[in-house]
Amino acid sequence: MNLATFIGGTHPYDGKELSKDRPVKVVLPKGELVYSMSQHLGAPAKPIVAKGDRVLVGQRIAEASAFISAHICSSVSGTVKSIEPRLLPGGNMCQAIIVENDGLYEAVEGFGEKRDYTKLSKEEIRAIVKDAGIVGMGGAGFPNHVKITPKDDNAIDYVLVNAAECEPYLTSDYRMLLEQPEKLIGGLKILLQLFDKAQGVIGIEDNKMDAIELLTKMTENEPRIKVQALKTKYPQGAERALIYACTGGREVHSAILPADMGCVVDNVDTVISIYNAVAENIPLIRRIVTITGDCVKTPQNFEVRTGTNYAELVEEAGGLIKEPEKIISGGPMMGKALFDINVPVTKTSSAMLFLSHDDVAAMEPTACIRCGRCVNACPSHLVPQIMIEYAERNDIEGFKRVGGMECYECGSCTYVCPAKRRLTQAFAYARAEGRKRK
Repeated sequence: MNLATFIGGTHPYDGKELSKDRPVKVVLPKGELVYSMSQHLGAPAKPIVAKGDRVLVGQRIAEASAFISAHICSSVSGTVKSIEPRLLPGGNMCQAIIVENDGLYEAVEGFGEKRDYTKLSKEEIRAIVKDAGIVGMGGAGFPNHVKITPKDDNAIDYVLVNAAECEPYLTSDYRMLLEQPEKLIGGLKILLQLFDKAQGVIGIEDNKMDAIELLTKMTENEPRIKVQALKTKYPQGAERALIYACTGGREVHSAILPADMGCVVDNVDTVISIYNAVAENIPLIRRIVTITGDCVKTPQNFEVRTGTNYAELVEEAGGLIKEPEKIISGGPMMGKALFDINVPVTKTSSAMLFLSHDDVAAMEPTACIRCGRCVNACPSHLVPQIMIEYAERNDIEGFKRVGGMECYECGSCTYVCPAKRRLTQAFAYARAEGRKRK
């Protein structure tokens, strides 16, 4: 089998065996729902409901406030309790709409009605995706209606489905490949309707051979769709790495977008959400979340309504069998540490990881030994050992000169560093400063 890949990367312990063999469990929320106004990249959404209003499943409760922004829909029926700042999984506070769930799940008119997407125009599809509030669900949360509306449709020759799921411990996309492959293929067909000259490619790492075989068989009579087996290597699922691997070497950097290189990239859950919206009239109100780690009694994936409290999912997973030393929102490589699990599931939520041992805190950084391992691992072909010198001096202009803004904080350099230096953390700060000054 021809395995496509990129240059660089590393091979961390993946931890996927904890949850990958258990089917997704549907969980309905018990308490109040918290809908953050910042569940996407760009400007926060603007509430269009007020305290005391009754809302329905699928009803828009907040509207996009700028070109790069996204609508938000209620995932339950109930009453708006308040609009106030609430804590998010990333650790920041954000304005949020609080809805008391009435348990009736009464929906807006037309919710869930099937429609023939093959008869829709490109403009109609894009409008539906925008109305559904769909964003990139792989982490960044870029509003999808903007992504699928490039300057020139005919310049797009690849629509890539990111099914690599290279982040350790996460298995939600894998379960969707096995449990809802027809929706994934349907969503890809909808995207291909927008780009007449494009080839659809589903990129899957070869540690998911059953998914590769299933999707290959299901698409054998689809001339515009192929399944590309990828070498299992972190960060194979990073957008730039995936594009390089699936297109035979096309490179994207920070000054351009994937569309500038003829590519549109969406992850598995985003493509399925597009199918739900376009073919079944269901806006983005649900998310597949992995609850896992050696502290969790029954690690598993859950299909959950947006706004649900994470603590409810931990309870559904059987609770914790021992006290976690570290809790992470997301995976161990690019996730963020948490101090409170009473936070809501958002459109970009992927996992919550409970670890009994904090490997990072136990490591004592020492001086760089100039071994070059970070250089070999960097998928952006940078030299972290030079970048860190500028970052630690807060010399942002120098950091930019040595390519620091090309880093996408995958953590590969920090993982392989024998001196246990906090490279990624320093680069994240320097890049944030660089963006502010720009």
